[in-house]
Amino acid sequence: MKSLLLALVLLNTPMAFAEVKVGEAAPAFTEKDQAGKSHTLDTHKGKWVVLEWYNEGCPYVKKQYGSKNMQSLQKTYTGKGVVWLTVATSAEGKQGYVDPKTAAQHMKDAGMNSTALLLDADGTMGRTYDAKTTPHMFVINPTGKVVYAGAIDSDDSADPKTIATATNYVSQALDLSMAGKPVATASKKPYGCNVKYN
Repeated sequence: MKSLLLALVLLNTPMAFAEVKVGEAAPAFTEKDQAGKSHTLDTHKGKWVVLEWYNEGCPYVKKQYGSKNMQSLQKTYTGKGVVWLTVATSAEGKQGYVDPKTAAQHMKDAGMNSTALLLDADGTMGRTYDAKTTPHMFVINPTGKVVYAGAIDSDDSADPKTIATATNYVSQALDLSMAGKPVATASKKPYGCNVKYN
């Protein structure tokens, strides 16, 4: 009877989320992008990596993309050799879900300058990183350690006008850590729309 009850509990328990800690190794992942190319953390070993959780229907994502702020960040840092991976974790049938064809079109329409748009509809990568919101940002150094995790900036409004006066934690983390300096703000609670898991 106990084993039956345990089985029922396990069946009704949602998939566990990982705990990603700044200063520790970033979790491994394997995901395909909009072109069907597979990406792993090892694929980009020795490089700086930014992970950006994305849902085109989210007002907080629209804040960043409508203002061209996200595209500007992507262009600036990929120009410095950073691998910028945008991640779409929305489940099929939920807001933000994209198939490969739609994902490629989103990249074109939004003028994305990210390295790739990873398709994580089953939520595996999102749960591995405990991605809570769109956007939710992570910065990983060339040794594979997380140097920043959390909100993109210091203003949790959906108003694009706030971008100019907000502290951008991602650019700050990249600029400082790439210069060999300690990151002033290594983590901040992420804000935005909830990631649309199954």
